[in-house]
Amino acid sequence: MFKILTLNNISSVGLNRLPRENYEIASEFNNPDAILVRSAKMHDMELPASVKAIGRAGAGTNNIPVAKMSERGVCVFNAPGANANAVKELVLAGMLMAARNIPQAWDFARNLEGTDPEIGKAVEAGKKNYVGTELPGRTLGVIGLGAIGVLVANAARALGMKVIGYDPTITVQAAWQISSEVEKAASVDDLLSKVDFVTFHVPLTDATRGLINAERLKFMKDGVVILNFARDGVVDDSAVCAVLDTPKIGAYVCDFPTNCLKNHPKAITLPHLGASTREAEENCAVMVADQVREYLEHGNISNSVNFPSVNLPRSSAHRLAVVNANVPDMVGQITHQLAKGGLNIQHMVNESRGDLAYTLMDVSAPISDQTRDAIAAVQGVLSVRVL
Repeated sequence: MFKILTLNNISSVGLNRLPRENYEIASEFNNPDAILVRSAKMHDMELPASVKAIGRAGAGTNNIPVAKMSERGVCVFNAPGANANAVKELVLAGMLMAARNIPQAWDFARNLEGTDPEIGKAVEAGKKNYVGTELPGRTLGVIGLGAIGVLVANAARALGMKVIGYDPTITVQAAWQISSEVEKAASVDDLLSKVDFVTFHVPLTDATRGLINAERLKFMKDGVVILNFARDGVVDDSAVCAVLDTPKIGAYVCDFPTNCLKNHPKAITLPHLGASTREAEENCAVMVADQVREYLEHGNISNSVNFPSVNLPRSSAHRLAVVNANVPDMVGQITHQLAKGGLNIQHMVNESRGDLAYTLMDVSAPISDQTRDAIAAVQGVLSVRVL
């Protein structure tokens, strides 16, 4: 019986992918085998040695101590692309709200007082203050062309916008999916100098922190609309706040309210709604539950942020999964212990990612506790599981 600890409300659609005859799920466990999490911050949590996997029901993993988990041999999964459509729709909504001054106009209209004829007269007098622009012919910059960025770029093209994209690590899959009409920028600075709107779809790392800062704002077009539905910190809010009262910024639309932004007429701040749709929450939960289940039961790995991808079809009822430091002769030492235990390897995969290596193998007979412990004792081995 596997024990699954949930740190947030995980969609029941996802949890139902874990059959109750093999899985026990609760919000409190002393020794869980795996953890499912959405936004709960885990950096200060003391996790028991029993934890083998963490599944993040979303794309970003900033709330998980990934490096620490790697040192312990714990596989961390996410759900890239599961919430992509939800975020895409919110970005489009943000562009339309900014282009047509919808929040400001709505606020004006709902605060009108007087009789209906008086309100009608005020509307006709006041609407000139909320004249907007249309999207066709405007240029959108998309920084980060993963699952979300590609959908945003393609949707903007469908709306008649010119689109410039930048992603030095774009995958082959994303490149196949993106419209051929999306132009490629040579650099972030090249993109920012040309756009009327810019949206970010990148994780928060040292390289992406403050992609919009005071220096870059200087050479961006006046009236630029900045959209950040990625991560707080990708845009330097203090730098944006410093120029919100100038013609430099047309609007700043983001998912991360601050005291500086939340009441400013040029800022549209939302309460982190990017993935907050029923469909996105279900998609994320299903994806991450399936991945964690496959790892716990069969050792296969997909969409891990710290482990290599591995898919080994079962050829035996006896399977061994080993996580170890990516150093020479580890496979030799592991197979030596199997040979001492009289076990023949029928099928094996060994993959590495950075400082970690992962070996998954099917063997000819049951693996004894003695053999398992001997492998676990090899210097550099982080975890050993008999599946």
